[in-house]
Amino acid sequence: MVSKVEPLTKAQIRSNILLRLKTQKEEDRSRKSKLITDKLLRNKVFKKAKIVMFYIAFGGEVNTESMIREAKKIGKLICVPVCGKDKETMQPAILEDRAKLKKGPYGVLEPVARTQVKPGDLDLVIVPGLAFDKKGNRLGRGKGCYDRFLCSLSEDTPSIGLAFDFQILPLVPTTCYDVSVKKIIFS
Repeated sequence: MVSKVEPLTKAQIRSNILLRLKTQKEEDRSRKSKLITDKLLRNKVFKKAKIVMFYIAFGGEVNTESMIREAKKIGKLICVPVCGKDKETMQPAILEDRAKLKKGPYGVLEPVARTQVKPGDLDLVIVPGLAFDKKGNRLGRGKGCYDRFLCSLSEDTPSIGLAFDFQILPLVPTTCYDVSVKKIIFS
């Protein structure tokens, strides 16, 4: 008799991936983040985009610092998400050079000065995630902020998830509220 292996729940996947992110060696994180940066900078959609929303990495995520620096160097306007007062929504805000940052409600750095950009003006959204599958399904940290945000964008707005190879799973469990990304860049 063959026993059926139950798929992992979202909570189990989150727990496993958070542990992997926390225990990954910093030199591996840096090396892989650089490879992901190189792939992103060569991406056609990225090259065409004028206004790009990045995330500010925390908790062992793919480091976006050098991507943001390079994107600014080539003349792109960079935004990062700031949490709404309700802690459930987020809005793109311009990330000025040498912007003063403070921790938002979930521990993610946000610019203190908030010059907001209309979500409809974004040419590309770079999305964090704990896990992705090959179809672009994404598992976040469980607050739903990115799902609600991505849902509010035009169907034509490209989104790219960034991940380390161990964050790419055969299948990410989804519900009707989960919003997938159009592409994933990983290393």
